[in-house]
Amino acid sequence: MTPFDARLKHVPGLLAVLWQHRTGHWWDDVKIMVRMTRRGCVRAVRDDTRLAGFILCTGPELHALYVHPKAQGKGVGRLLLLDAKRERDRLNLWVAQENAGGRRFYCRHGFAEKTRADGAGNDEGRPEILMVWPPERRVEPRVET
Repeated sequence: MTPFDARLKHVPGLLAVLWQHRTGHWWDDVKIMVRMTRRGCVRAVRDDTRLAGFILCTGPELHALYVHPKAQGKGVGRLLLLDAKRERDRLNLWVAQENAGGRRFYCRHGFAEKTRADGAGNDEGRPEILMVWPPERRVEPRVET
């Protein structure tokens, strides 16, 4: 498996992975995925049968990392994260406080907790944690309005 730049033709597969993990406003997801793919912000990985996962980054900000449930535990997330690290000298991301598995995954890959927020500034309204890589770098938290 080799990460590649997602193109517009991959958007249906990207959405299929995303919608395995979350529900919401499908039209907003489509618009965002098309816009971010056009901007070159999405990298993806295919396995033998499908688009297995993707990562969406803008600069040092990691906005999304999703792996299809049938591809989990096969190194897809690790591969996408290593690919993002090769392209950047730092990364920061917000992870839901309740997402213990995600937090463990990022800790295993060198991220450390920087700060916590009550969730007032995110779409779901859930408490979240800012994680940074490498831990010794200072990354300013996003300003919640």
